[in-house]
Amino acid sequence: MSRIRRLPKYSEIRFGRQAGFTLLELLVVLVIIGLLAGIVGPRLFANVDKSKETTARAQIHILSKAVDQLRLDIGRYPTTQEGLALLMAPPADGTPGWNGPYLKKAVPLDPWGKPYRYAAPATHNADYDIVSDGADRNTSSTTQIRN
Repeated sequence: MSRIRRLPKYSEIRFGRQAGFTLLELLVVLVIIGLLAGIVGPRLFANVDKSKETTARAQIHILSKAVDQLRLDIGRYPTTQEGLALLMAPPADGTPGWNGPYLKKAVPLDPWGKPYRYAAPATHNADYDIVSDGADRNTSSTTQIRN
């Protein structure tokens, strides 16, 4: 006679140790990730500020070269009222010699989202000033970035 094999009940099935992580192991990993983020994060954000200053200096340098080229073409620097807009559009007074636009794109904002300030005659340089107020946006601050 054939033997009938009885199937085990669900409660009788013996499971081996399942692969996976316990709650405690997951919490330990989260604590380690949090500690690493707390150490590395501030160092990364300090580099962001430095890169914004470097970007502002590079943009001011490019704007200075464009203003110098404009001066060679029309024989004078833009007035404070004309400002950096003269790099993109001819002078309203019809000054001859304008061969612009002198920038490929519109005059950029500084890395902090404010327009660069232009002044002629200059107070800090020989001919003109191009200034970014920097991260603190203080017009009298020593953190200003200028040509």
